[in-house]
Amino acid sequence: MEIHDDSVPERCPHCNRILTPWERVLLSVDRALMCKGCWYRILLDAFKNPSSEGKPPLKTGEDQP
Repeated sequence: MEIHDDSVPERCPHCNRILTPWERVLLSVDRALMCKGCWYRILLDAFKNPSSEGKPPLKTGEDQP
């Protein structure tokens, strides 16, 4: 099983330990995970894609022509 989501890191950003496929699945679902190697809390929100930030929300309803 391979995860192709670029927002889920492959390694712990603190100790550089490779996350198991199961840890990556849990991180993608729960958005937070504790590293077994160094007990660092990995938060998925810290790995947001910068290109998705700053975009205005899509308008729906009568505002659109």
